[in-house]
Amino acid sequence: MTASRREFVQLAAAMGAALAWGGPAQASRTKWREVGELFPEGVASGDPDDSSVILWTRRPYSGGRRLLTVEVAEDEAFRHVVATARAPVSAASDWTTRVLVGQLKPARTYWYRFTDSAGNGSRIGRTRTAPRPDDPRPVKFAFVSCSGINEGKLNGYRRMIFEDEQARPEEQLDFVLHLGDFIYEVVQYPEDGKPRYDRKVYEVARIPDALKVSIFHIPTTVEGYRAVWKGHLADPDLQDARARWPFVCTWDNHEFSWQGYQSVLKNPKFEQPGQTIKVAANQAWFEFIPARVRAPSGTFDEFGSVPVKNVQIEKFDDGGLGLEPNNIAAINSLKIYRALRYGRHLDVLLTDERSYRGPNPFEESATDKLADWSDYGMFPDDVLQMLDGGRAFNSGNPPAELEFNGTKVENPAKDNPPQTILGATQKAWFKDRLRNSGATWKIWASSQCTLEQRADPENFPAGLTKQKWPRGRFANVQGGDFGSAWVERGEIYDLVRDAKITGFAIVAGDLHSFWAGYASAQLPPGKFQPVGLSFTGGSMTSVGAAEAHEYTIKKDDKFRPLFLADRSGAPKPEHTYNMMLRHGVRSCFEYAKSFDKAKALALSNPDVAPHLKFVDIGGHGYATVRVTSEEMRTEFVCIPRPVDRSERPDGGPLRYRIAHTAKLWRPGEPPKLVQQVLEGDPGLSI
Repeated sequence: MTASRREFVQLAAAMGAALAWGGPAQASRTKWREVGELFPEGVASGDPDDSSVILWTRRPYSGGRRLLTVEVAEDEAFRHVVATARAPVSAASDWTTRVLVGQLKPARTYWYRFTDSAGNGSRIGRTRTAPRPDDPRPVKFAFVSCSGINEGKLNGYRRMIFEDEQARPEEQLDFVLHLGDFIYEVVQYPEDGKPRYDRKVYEVARIPDALKVSIFHIPTTVEGYRAVWKGHLADPDLQDARARWPFVCTWDNHEFSWQGYQSVLKNPKFEQPGQTIKVAANQAWFEFIPARVRAPSGTFDEFGSVPVKNVQIEKFDDGGLGLEPNNIAAINSLKIYRALRYGRHLDVLLTDERSYRGPNPFEESATDKLADWSDYGMFPDDVLQMLDGGRAFNSGNPPAELEFNGTKVENPAKDNPPQTILGATQKAWFKDRLRNSGATWKIWASSQCTLEQRADPENFPAGLTKQKWPRGRFANVQGGDFGSAWVERGEIYDLVRDAKITGFAIVAGDLHSFWAGYASAQLPPGKFQPVGLSFTGGSMTSVGAAEAHEYTIKKDDKFRPLFLADRSGAPKPEHTYNMMLRHGVRSCFEYAKSFDKAKALALSNPDVAPHLKFVDIGGHGYATVRVTSEEMRTEFVCIPRPVDRSERPDGGPLRYRIAHTAKLWRPGEPPKLVQQVLEGDPGLSI
């Protein structure tokens, strides 16, 4: 049911939001004329519900506090304006403003614009409200992630806009879900050296008070983060996308720190307390992302002050939370996990997987003594599960030692609590929302992939490694995300199973690659029991593993067939790593030798990845999801490597488009994905 005026005013008061209240349509009374250079980051909208949406712009001045006028209309010509309000801007919020517009009609497209006191206007934005919770119509959205512009261009947004403009109204996108790494806080200046691989280094920003680490400049103050945000938002394709759809956003690591967690500043070169930097990062996110979140100030006008100091975190509770008071204050300065409802068929549950996660259990150096893992980047799956489970492993009876091929070391995790990514409070909220959702489809908007990445090195050709890998033991090739958080992920999947929840699906980012598969707490030799679907979208711009392999794995490397296959006369190698993750190492070596795909797939190991239906570790672009009462359809729209900005109105050619469709399953039944290649060739990804 749409909120009453009183309920909406209470909501606006709780958020501290400037309020625009919809009413009878009338012609615009402003003298608006577009002067885009005065609104350099364009306009945006975010977090719509069935009667309201948040509108945003930035209009810098030289000082003081000013008021803009925001108008919302039923038509692009603004002959039918239904809401008008004052929108305050000031230096305290870097001249950004957020306005909550209410009493709008559900599932309706609106247009909006901002005007200053002299009649100088922003560009016109377009937004759309959500359907009512009982509305049976389908819902369609896109999900994206990893959109750094330091070494790439956002051609994916151009393609997305082009296709949406060509679509029938009922097939157009309702919103865009951004799953993190909206910015990259690590910035290389063009004069700092050569770019990576075949990339170019584009100017993003000059960061005040930057910390220099290798060739990267890292912000340490709110002014530094603001500079990075403004640099990213200067991109014309991103501005066009934000002006066309409401965005629903969570964050990942690069909105704060490359390898950071809680308020710890971390990258491969150092680790240090960063409570003041975490607060600065949170403030900049609040200022540039329109979202239903509450600032410490209690108002939408500005973030407010959170006095903290950078103090070492020495103690963690059993939920993984660092107990140092400044750490708690820093991470609590902005809570972004939340849920949004879209009609009868969709609940979107957004989680924060950086602010509450505990220490990484896989950085323990004692395990290096078990073997030399650096040759081929594989680590025993069962050993990682012991580190993840800590003292809870094996029903509270963890082994005192870890073993591999007869070598043993003391188990460094035997007295530690299990790994957490969500933290205790957020996890309790998430499980409660999932358990009580009344929507047909419950989609977990996760910033990190939940699918395990495994290989079967026991099937290496004889003599490839010094030590033969023990039989019956799989290897994990990617630790640190939800794919290697067995205890916490299993806790969520067991809830889905035990509560007989259907329509559970995950959409994720972070990995710079496309993945499709099933959500299962265990894989062979454990019990493979899918309870939902899991998808990860390719990066909009950021370098993926396939690109790195092409430039870093030498032609004479004996492990090269696991990653690349070099066909005579081909301009670039094929990515056998996709095949390894789906089918195992024997398929890779056969394909690299014969280039006979059927012969290679005949050697597939069915136990290595029964949960995976699709893997492309070189995929860039975006994904769309359409949900109805009966099915969920996810399409991967993959574009070529976006090194240069395409001048084509469609953003350039496609590599491929593939659809993954699943009918709604009944409680106790496993879901089933059906694939269809619609355009192009996904290569060795299937």
